Amino acid sequence: MTVLLGLPRGERAAAALRLATQLARSGNEDLVVCAVAPASWPPGAAKVDAEYQEFLDQVTQETLAAAKLALPADLPASFVSVRARSTPAGLLEVAEKHGATLLVLGSSSTGAFGRVSLGSVADHLLHTAPIPVAMAPRGFRCRPDDRVRRVTAGYGATAGSDAYAVAAAELAVRFGAALRVASFAVRSGPVVTAGVGLRAEEGVLHEWSQHIEQAQRDVLATIAQLPTPPLSREAVIGYGRDWHEAVEDVGWTDGDLLVGGSSSVGPLARGFLGSRASKIVRNSPVPVVVLPRHR
Repeated sequence: MTVLLGLPRGERAAAALRLATQLARSGNEDLVVCAVAPASWPPGAAKVDAEYQEFLDQVTQETLAAAKLALPADLPASFVSVRARSTPAGLLEVAEKHGATLLVLGSSSTGAFGRVSLGSVADHLLHTAPIPVAMAPRGFRCRPDDRVRRVTAGYGATAGSDAYAVAAAELAVRFGAALRVASFAVRSGPVVTAGVGLRAEEGVLHEWSQHIEQAQRDVLATIAQLPTPPLSREAVIGYGRDWHEAVEDVGWTDGDLLVGGSSSVGPLARGFLGSRASKIVRNSPVPVVVLPRHR
């Protein structure tokens, strides 16, 4: 088992390195830290392109050197650099070469602090990576010896949801963590029609809650039959007026990890997030792992 960190530059590097360290330590797995530099250009007459390539290589090595200093001394890791036509292409190449089972990325520097924000690299890899992709919230912090304590499976009781919940349970076992199955409901504001709209919405929400609670019990029963199920298992539902409130409603703590699956539609997308999944991911206050479709 190998955790591969696609090392970003700047402020994002620290958060991504912390998450990769936590995941590798939790699963007692190898850690490979990779920095990608753009591939060489054909040198021009004035050798400007060659000089620029040399500059990029120097920046890449400095980024890896800084990561080495930031990594806890008791956690062994390999540090590699690769030239590729794009960062996603380079990371996928290294992932295949090292047999990586989990790819770790940082959030975009333009996203909200403390939340997961998809940059262009993450967005591309969520569509193409054949392995799970983990993303650290912007500014993510944890102690050097922290481990994953609880895996929360985002569950919608839709096609493929049970398979993703089982995969999340396997991830919890891999990390020695508890499992929580969580569903989220967003209620819109009441319709001003003498209370009729509000009563109708409450009825729909109550019916949905009963349905989702039964589905959660069923999937937990399936997970209990696994050869090695997580020792601790529970189910919760988060309610809110928007996705931020609904996600926050279930409660989060240090050592939490949110796991979600890709959309069940779209044959071209391995890890394409549906609209609901995307909203949950973007409002997550903890690291997120997105499972590819084939799981």
